[in-house]
Amino acid sequence: MSDKVVVTGLGTVNPIGLSVNETWNNAVNGFSGVGPITLFDASDLAVQAACEVKNFDPVNHIPAKELRRMDRYQHLALAASQEAIEQAGLLSTKMDFSRIGVIISSAIGGMRAFEEGMTALTVDGPRRISPFFIPKLMSNGASGLIAINNEFTGPNFSVASACASGADGIGVAWTLLRAGVIDVVVTGGSDATITQLGLAAFDKIGALSKKSPESNSVPKPFDLNRDGFVMGEGAAILVLESEKSAKERGANILAELAGYAGSADAYHITAPLENGAGGAQAMRQALEIAQINYDEVGYINAHGTATQLNDVSETKAIKLAFKDLAYQIPISSTKSMTGHLIGATGALEAIMCVNAIRENVLPPTINYETPDPECDLDYVPNTAREHNAHVAISNAFGFGGHNTVLVVKEYS
Repeated sequence: MSDKVVVTGLGTVNPIGLSVNETWNNAVNGFSGVGPITLFDASDLAVQAACEVKNFDPVNHIPAKELRRMDRYQHLALAASQEAIEQAGLLSTKMDFSRIGVIISSAIGGMRAFEEGMTALTVDGPRRISPFFIPKLMSNGASGLIAINNEFTGPNFSVASACASGADGIGVAWTLLRAGVIDVVVTGGSDATITQLGLAAFDKIGALSKKSPESNSVPKPFDLNRDGFVMGEGAAILVLESEKSAKERGANILAELAGYAGSADAYHITAPLENGAGGAQAMRQALEIAQINYDEVGYINAHGTATQLNDVSETKAIKLAFKDLAYQIPISSTKSMTGHLIGATGALEAIMCVNAIRENVLPPTINYETPDPECDLDYVPNTAREHNAHVAISNAFGFGGHNTVLVVKEYS
């Protein structure tokens, strides 16, 4: 239980990049992934903005004959996993593949497959249901496909905790590595919920911004005039490994994942606990497990959805956890650029933390114009900032009252 857990590979496909390098360069330059919806005809929806993955051709990653057997969220996960696995060098070294697990989380699973299946059933009857419907629909499908493609035979499953799914999957992977159950885990999250049903459903609960994509000012995390998040899609994958395994095979260690903790608000199925106590509890426990002092935290990647309730609750949570130190810690919401990737968002934001530590640069919260008296911390507004952060934490909070915190540390 004493061995460190380290990061040896990163991969992502998301609205601001088709690789980690492209994503990071666009993030530090404040690039917005928001645009009009092009994946389907959205003319009858109240919501017209989304953060789609652009210029992505799954044929570059998956044989053409296999594509129709998979949902879009699986296409994205496979592409991102290839980048992470290649960077980690898992296939170029002699390893026991029974000691490599795959935990790829998805909050929703195959939303597009679900819509297509229901349309076929309604229009043409049960005989028109695709034999690939269930494999495309199931939220563990991406995990299974990555294991199949790479012949990794260790533990394989998906974690579902709404918008905390990706972060919780990483946390479960961290726990298995610390326990010595396996040596390596390919982990993260993937979701593709920019569909007619997905947008209509999230809009009905008041979560989405209704501003035009042409306004170039959404979403607006922590801003007084925020009106909801912009739906995104994508995948983010990390290769986690025991320090012993990484050293033995000469892997390049990018960072240490030093801590993980979670809590439940036990309050409401969609709204966060208003006083932020649940989020604060998770932050305190994660730092305690990581044996990190509060004054060592140099950056927080916030959940920062740009909804009225979440941003106030998270600000209160940070104040409860860090007290007066809260005003000294730079915080940013990269969802202001990427949109909300639902189950993948916590994994992408963990990657942002790794790069922030390695590059000594903090990505900004863009679209920040009008301060909110209830959100009065340092949100790194609009412009990236050079800053030496040796420890970063990533917050991922989800419907159901899930609060998940990851602690990323400079490796030494």
